[in-house]
Amino acid sequence: MAGVGEPLTRVLLSDQVYTRVRGLIVDGDLKAGDRLVEAEIARDLGVSQAPVREAVKRLVHEGLADHIPRRGSFVADVSSQDAAAARAVRVIIEEFAARAVAERADPESVEALRAKVRDMREAAEAGDIGRFRDADIAFHRILCEASANPFLSRIWSLMEPSLRALRVVSDPMFTGDWAEMAVQHGVLLETLESADADRAAAAFAAHARGDEGVVGHG
Repeated sequence: MAGVGEPLTRVLLSDQVYTRVRGLIVDGDLKAGDRLVEAEIARDLGVSQAPVREAVKRLVHEGLADHIPRRGSFVADVSSQDAAAARAVRVIIEEFAARAVAERADPESVEALRAKVRDMREAAEAGDIGRFRDADIAFHRILCEASANPFLSRIWSLMEPSLRALRVVSDPMFTGDWAEMAVQHGVLLETLESADADRAAAAFAAHARGDEGVVGHG
């Protein structure tokens, strides 16, 4: 497998394989649609297939790769046009939800959101992007559920698989500071607790759009 580099040491092999292959995807050396052949990667890195298999599973969980039964795993192909369309709808949903929650932020919902911010911070510290994405997506799901509008939470649940697959929430290709992205979610939570509906709506809309000054597309 071209570009993989020198053989790895025998310490935390799956983590090292993951880091090496993820780097190739982020840097564009591995293109969308390229097959991740476990035997080939293992041979090039001088390791068994077991750590490669674990690394590929992690990449699939993050959304950087897709696994197709009986065919194998491939670098994920994301349509920028579809992602932009999904993001536009997400902005509307979250702006509406944030306004509703800020007007009636109940303690239980606030604590549930705060727990997800803690999860994001811990995941960022551990370098576990898959766990970070799970917590991030759950944060925004809880926001919609806390709006007390059953149609809003239903729309989010229908969109969530596409938002994840299209990397519209917590883009795994993000190369910035994941810990700072977790902090940004803490700031968003503060806007909800402020009871200022206009401020909260504007903050969540800007976050969903990925406006300048907002960390990543969390």
